[in-house]
Amino acid sequence: MATIYRYWLKEFARFFCIIQMVLLCIFLAVDYLSNMDKFLEANFSIVQAFGYVLLKVPFMFVQFTPAGVVLATIVVFGLMNRNNELLALKGSGVSIYCLVKPVALVGILLAVLMLFLGETIVPSTMFKANHIKYSTLKKSKKIFAVREDIWMRGDNKIIHINFFNPKDDTITGITVTSLQENFRIGRRVDAEKGVFDNGQWQLLNVLEQNYSEDGRESDINSYDDKRYVLNIVPADLKNVVKKSDQMSILELRDYIEKVKSEGYDATRYIVDFWAKMAFPVICLVMALAGTAAGMLPAVKENMPLGIAVGIGAAFCYWVIHGFCVSLGYGGMLPPILSAWAANLIFICSTILFLVAVGD
Repeated sequence: MATIYRYWLKEFARFFCIIQMVLLCIFLAVDYLSNMDKFLEANFSIVQAFGYVLLKVPFMFVQFTPAGVVLATIVVFGLMNRNNELLALKGSGVSIYCLVKPVALVGILLAVLMLFLGETIVPSTMFKANHIKYSTLKKSKKIFAVREDIWMRGDNKIIHINFFNPKDDTITGITVTSLQENFRIGRRVDAEKGVFDNGQWQLLNVLEQNYSEDGRESDINSYDDKRYVLNIVPADLKNVVKKSDQMSILELRDYIEKVKSEGYDATRYIVDFWAKMAFPVICLVMALAGTAAGMLPAVKENMPLGIAVGIGAAFCYWVIHGFCVSLGYGGMLPPILSAWAANLIFICSTILFLVAVGD
């Protein structure tokens, strides 16, 4: 059996590497060409442009790994099926279920690799890539984010936002400081919450302090709600806020605790936390799905059919996973269930499929 396992692992590694290289090369070419006009506008050299694109490679490697696993598994088992190697194993009294062992081993190893990359390399490279994208290529407003705190400067104003909730596009803990020509404070506005409506921010529970030219406080006014033009829209805030894919699991956990301790809604980040834990398991799911698809009798004469079945299974997984995660964001499913539901459904389904094919 050790010889059979080595043979299968060797074939899998060969096809997996080929598929990953093809997918990554296609991505590099498409991403570079699609951003070429932005590179020219920003006066990027070829080295700088390729450096920006290469920063995304670790993230895309992780994203392409499930597709590479399912396709490589289907090809290996499909070729074994076509060459009657599976039939020979059965005739020798070797159960084809024995081949599930190396498949499971590969799925687990790649899941660990994805988890390692997601915890170490991917967060830092994606943070750098997004910083280049929004600060240089898109020339966004001068907005800076440190954890949940957001700072913006421009038009003689300094704006501080304690927390931005992308779920409903609201801001909390707003301070707007307007400067006079002599750089003294002209006005300071503090608000508990802000809602974006018709191009303006409607601030709630507002305290407005106006200062004279010598910097001395002149009057203080309070409002239940008041509209202000802040020259910033929710899309700008979504671009600058550090996203879950830019944080490791430990960073995201600490971020969740801080958001919750300050009384803000952390549901979205809790779902992302469990999704980060659940996502690498997709390698095991796709490996089992590819095994079942490659063993189909029809694949012996029609390899594209097996590939189509595998791609269809992967597509269904992403649809169900995305749907369940959306339910988690909306609070209709517990965060842990919304993140793991697709894995549980597909592991059970692929095992039943594999049993049916193997009999």
